[in-house]
Amino acid sequence: MPKGKETDPGEGRRASDRGRYGRLSRERVLATALEVVDRDGLSGLSMRKLGGELGVEAMALYRYAAGKGALLDGLVEAFYQELEEDLTAKPQEERHPQGHDWRRELKRIALATHGVAQRHPNMVPLLATRLLSTPLARRPAAVLRGDERVLALLHGAGLGDRRTVEVHRAFTAWLLGYLLVELRAMDDEPGEPDPAFRLGLHRMPAQEFPRLRAMAIALDGQGGQEQLAAGLDALLGS
Repeated sequence: MPKGKETDPGEGRRASDRGRYGRLSRERVLATALEVVDRDGLSGLSMRKLGGELGVEAMALYRYAAGKGALLDGLVEAFYQELEEDLTAKPQEERHPQGHDWRRELKRIALATHGVAQRHPNMVPLLATRLLSTPLARRPAAVLRGDERVLALLHGAGLGDRRTVEVHRAFTAWLLGYLLVELRAMDDEPGEPDPAFRLGLHRMPAQEFPRLRAMAIALDGQGGQEQLAAGLDALLGS
């Protein structure tokens, strides 16, 4: 080595692993993948495109995600990690202690989940499809902690095992279903100012779908956190 030459901190690693913005890491790969999905949707994500965003060849990504499926699982993990950060961001005294008003705490979890989904709406379908295809024990720890939080809350509130399972199942199904309905794609022509043309109602035969056409504009609106909370109140009997 010529005298006076500084040692490259990345020396000893493959150049393709460093990228144009610095060294790669699993966190950087997932964060960049999430940015791509937010911008271009799930269909816009590929290993090749992600490599281009990071300034590396696609092959350099396989040490951080074994393939497209593993990358999608990583995105679900990133979603739940962001949710966990939101849930723990408040000072301890502002959170509801375990066992105290469990319905209120479930509502807080649901509203926080809705907030993360609003930031990453293109991620919501993955919350269903990847969890359907991934056995429980193989899910990322961040995902498992979400279930653990709810089960521990209900158990700590004195609900029996059977009731705990019933409430956990109902809560999880309602929340995921609400997010899927709330954030589903509706617009046929997003730039069209007229609601009927924006939704493409002319594509649906009036005689075959009269009620759907009549209610489509109302269905296009989002219920938001207010209707989410109201639905939970009805579901949980509070």
